[in-house]
Order: sequence, then C-alpha cells, then structure tokens
Amino acid sequence: MSTEQKVKQVLSSVLNLSDRVAKFDASTPLLGAVPELDSMAVVSVLTALEEKFGFTINDDEVDGRTFATMGNLVAFVESKLAA
Repeated sequence: MSTEQKVKQVLSSVLNLSDRVAKFDASTPLLGAVPELDSMAVVSVLTALEEKFGFTINDDEVDGRTFATMGNLVAFVESKLAA
C-alpha cells in the first residue's frame, strides 16, 4: 500500500469521508475545501498520522501549506518517513 493510500485511509477514518476520499488526487485541495477538515480535525489527523506511521510531528513543522492539497500532505508524510 502506498503512502498516499495510507494517508487517504487516515483522512477517511478521522474525518468520516467514506468513499469521497477515493476521488482525491495530489491536486485535491484540503484545508478550506473539505468542510470536515477544521482546526480541531487537523489536530486529530496529525495525531492519527503519528500513530499510523510511527513518527512524531512537532508544532513548528506544520503550517497551512501542509494541508493545502492532498499532494502536500502526502509529501509531508514522506518527508517525515525519510528523516
């Protein structure tokens, strides 16, 4: 399973997006475009990503660009995995 597929699983689970997430690609906007993704949900998604992938995310590593698009979020996760 690819990193993108795993990130989609996390988003689907945390935000209860069910099948909607299957249509997401790298250019899909997230923050501001997915109503379920509000500031509280961002924290839940980050926590779920930490648990799923086994890394720690520091507050200063995340900003609005991280959740701008699906591609940005996947790239962020991949960068954490490579570190």
